[in-house]
Amino acid sequence: MIFRSILFDGPEGVSEPQESSEVLHDLGLDAIIDAIAASRRDDDLTPLFRSRPTRESTVVYRQAIMRDLDTPAIADTIASFCDALATARRRLTLSTQAYYPLSGRRWLLDAMDTYCEAVRRLSAGLHDAAPRSSGLRALSDYVDGYSASDPFTTLAEDVRDLSSSLAAIQVGLVLHDGSVTVRAYDGEPDYSAVVADFFAKFRQRAGGGRRTNPRPSSGMTHVEAGILDRVARLNPTVFAALEDFAARHANAFDETLLTLEREVQFYLAYREYIEPLRVAGLPFCYPTVSTTSKHEMSRQGFDLALARQLVTRHVPVVCNDYRLDGAERLVVVTGPNQGGKTTFARTVGQLHYLASLGCPVPGEEARLLLCDRVFTHFERAEDVETASGKLRDDLVRMRAVLDAATPSSLIILNETFASTTVRDALVASRRIMARLSERDVLTVSVTFLDELANFDAKTVSMVALMDAGDPDRRTFHIERRPADGVSYALAVARRHGLTYDQLKERLPR
Repeated sequence: MIFRSILFDGPEGVSEPQESSEVLHDLGLDAIIDAIAASRRDDDLTPLFRSRPTRESTVVYRQAIMRDLDTPAIADTIASFCDALATARRRLTLSTQAYYPLSGRRWLLDAMDTYCEAVRRLSAGLHDAAPRSSGLRALSDYVDGYSASDPFTTLAEDVRDLSSSLAAIQVGLVLHDGSVTVRAYDGEPDYSAVVADFFAKFRQRAGGGRRTNPRPSSGMTHVEAGILDRVARLNPTVFAALEDFAARHANAFDETLLTLEREVQFYLAYREYIEPLRVAGLPFCYPTVSTTSKHEMSRQGFDLALARQLVTRHVPVVCNDYRLDGAERLVVVTGPNQGGKTTFARTVGQLHYLASLGCPVPGEEARLLLCDRVFTHFERAEDVETASGKLRDDLVRMRAVLDAATPSSLIILNETFASTTVRDALVASRRIMARLSERDVLTVSVTFLDELANFDAKTVSMVALMDAGDPDRRTFHIERRPADGVSYALAVARRHGLTYDQLKERLPR
């Protein structure tokens, strides 16, 4: 089993086409990606979340790894390796930035010591945890082979021998009249413990007195550098070995493991992002994906970006179901304003996008098309700097979507043509829906036009519900049912005493 990548099971990579910023913004995915990327400032994860795999096998490959990471022993092993390797990389950087060469060589030795231990722990941890995914099993085999290879065993032996030699060095320091003399150790008592014990009584208690800022850990004063230089003169063989070590092992990190460290952040960062929602009791699932089947469903799905905000404010999150059976392709969502229609449409878009990344998606169960592209057409503010009107701009944008969409695409439409007359909006919307139906494109359309809810046999009507006892209160539940805007209007009119019968009773005869 050959290990290439923790993200891709084939030749794919981050060069895959990225989703447009407009689509990510419309679906609320930009906020999700920005928050995930911000949690890993040392690694730019944005390209990984903006590039969607095009192969079903890659999605399944990632899902299996995500499932393995649900096992604490595996997640802890991977996370510990990443933390240790990050520490080793920082020490390697310090080795190149050190002003004094001997200090830089010591940082290099520390970096390689940390690196070797990280590799050994990764190998042992994966072996003990026995992951089930092909990706982590291939990684385990790779790390086992690498840790037994000549380059690594030579590095580990050199680190061990040189660290032991440096630890065995003992010298004597004579401090007199502002000078420091370094000489060979002559069996004198070790006064360092005595001095430390004497001054311990003067140490400030926790939380009391002034605290000074220590110098950066990478720093070394000229006095310390002078002492170290003289220690090196007294121990030429050991320090010659240190110089030789630096020359031979300056670039000893394995490139595959460095790539692993960055790629695995994709999994760890996403898991951290959804963890507060899981703790709050919201469901997540691994959806079944297909590049061919359009028989879709989602049970108890929700808008991930909105849910993060609501959970933070301790506000309940409303979940909704969604399904397409047989030849159904067009979902028309109607209902009152501010009733959750746009949130529902965003949810459907998010589910498809996150599923195509191989991530767990909101909901108890889902079956989704692995679409080739996601398109959106959300209402935009009119651009006063252009001579064209808003309707023309909407039509131009819609034409671009229709030209690019394929039968394997997903289109999310939100209040298209809301700026024009009902008659013009209805005519334009029907022609667009005819094109989408003919091309068999999955579409979710939020609209104020109830007439579109029964456009053809491929159309599914969904309605944002109001509280039956209080027509002013939105439930944010979206239900599969015939559009009935008239009954909602009557309920509101009845509440305010404005039905025909109520008015007839109140008006003088």
